[in-house]
Amino acid sequence: MTEPYDLITMGRIGVDIYPLQTGVPLAQVETFGKFLGGSATNVAVAAARLGRRSAVISRTGSDPFGDYVHQALRDFGVDDRWVTSVDAYPTPVTFCEIFPPDDFPLYFYRRPKAPDLVIRPEELDQDALAAARIFWITGTGLCEEPSRSATLAALEARAKAGPTVFDLDWRPMFWGGEGGASGDGGATGAAAMATARPYYEAALRHATVAVGNVDEAEVATGLRDPKACAHALLERGVELAVVKQGPKGVLAVHRDGRTAEVPPTPVEVVNGLGAGDAFGGALCHGLLAGWELEPMMRYANAAGAIVASRLACSSAMPTAGEVDAFLAGR
Repeated sequence: MTEPYDLITMGRIGVDIYPLQTGVPLAQVETFGKFLGGSATNVAVAAARLGRRSAVISRTGSDPFGDYVHQALRDFGVDDRWVTSVDAYPTPVTFCEIFPPDDFPLYFYRRPKAPDLVIRPEELDQDALAAARIFWITGTGLCEEPSRSATLAALEARAKAGPTVFDLDWRPMFWGGEGGASGDGGATGAAAMATARPYYEAALRHATVAVGNVDEAEVATGLRDPKACAHALLERGVELAVVKQGPKGVLAVHRDGRTAEVPPTPVEVVNGLGAGDAFGGALCHGLLAGWELEPMMRYANAAGAIVASRLACSSAMPTAGEVDAFLAGR
């Protein structure tokens, strides 16, 4: 490796099979599009579309969908050297339904186990992790072994050598919530959150940035008030806490006392899935550029809004020129 990556992400990868019709239940959908997917992967794509050199650490099945994932990563300019195959499990696929403006149910096909949860500590390139300008991990990577140990080992190898982002990325069904082992119901499942919280706290001790919505911040802190969540995340070890509040915008609080609260960027929503990943890629872009909190949050909001106005996730990620033009038109 001649120079460090701007961004290395670690986590989910797979194929999104999304309807090409909106407002139609999945049972009645007749046409679908195939797209690269997975939150950590989409963040790497979003950063690459903004001109950053990015790579993903993940695993696929040894199947045609795995071949597609590699080709799609290369087409987006994302390094796939650390995306390896697992013979025992298929590459995951994810379906969704699209009911704008705010209902986008997801259906994950990740059983008996997703290959991206079979990342092992001994497979990690620790030198590359330490050298990367930004390293990004997700909450999903903590939900099962050996991915959990690998994620924590990667954070330890990183040792806060630079911006280290923990995307709180709460998917309760991966932790036994919403019809799984947790019988507590609700939007998240209290038992599932209780299971996850110690691992979230362990990851926060090694991270410098935490980003997530209020539900995700609650998993890590047990709190729901955005400002209280942000300060609790700082107390758990990060330097910057970013709490997304949906229609109320985004709150960013830095350990040094700086804060920014930015309203949302209104758009006609087509598919809200992927907007958070676009936000994440743009957040990394702003961190790399050394921007102040408020312009960085406005830029990330704009990137997310652009993706929300489009159908797909990875292929919808905007270029820097598109984000600049979008902001100029506001």
